[in-house]
Amino acid sequence: MHNSVDDSDAGMEHTAPVWAVFGDLMSGLLGAFVLILVGVVSVQMELTSHLQDEVKKRQVEEQRRMSLEKALAIPLASGRITLNNGRIGISGQVLFALNSNQLQPEGRQLLNSLVTPLRAYLTARDELLMVSGFTDNKSIRGGPFADNWELSAQRALTVTRTLIDEGMPPSMVFAAAFGAEQPVRPNTDDTARAQNRRVEMAPVPKTSHAKTPSHE
Repeated sequence: MHNSVDDSDAGMEHTAPVWAVFGDLMSGLLGAFVLILVGVVSVQMELTSHLQDEVKKRQVEEQRRMSLEKALAIPLASGRITLNNGRIGISGQVLFALNSNQLQPEGRQLLNSLVTPLRAYLTARDELLMVSGFTDNKSIRGGPFADNWELSAQRALTVTRTLIDEGMPPSMVFAAAFGAEQPVRPNTDDTARAQNRRVEMAPVPKTSHAKTPSHE
């Protein structure tokens, strides 16, 4: 009789550790599952937050673009300027006489009307305005300019300086010259060449400059 009790106790001793190990295993699996679930939820929340931020940025960008188009509605409607992917194009005929960098009265009046909306647009985006000069492919013979590169550069500078005179902060604008390169149409006739003689203004991101080490 005594031996039977001993055998039963021994069986329980062997069985108990098995249930203990099984319980520990289930607890570990449950803990791992909870950690994975928390990680998945965290990633989903982060992605949702990122998506919401991107949507807000796009909405703000669209509002700014629409504000710029609204501010430029009158010159757009009159055909004095074009707006394509944020680039404002102005016909050279509106701004200058042929082969000249002297701004015409109508051109100055137009630039004056653009300063306020452009300044507000650039300030909101923390960007700069690049003023680019373009010409047709006809060679320049005689006159004060050596070639189309120089003519496009001087026209871009004239527009840049006029914008500054009319209230554009100098730190927000710069000039660039493209000569006869990058025409909007092939230079096959006078109409196409007239379209290629133009000035464009486009917002561009600011370049980050490394800080200059101070000398003590």
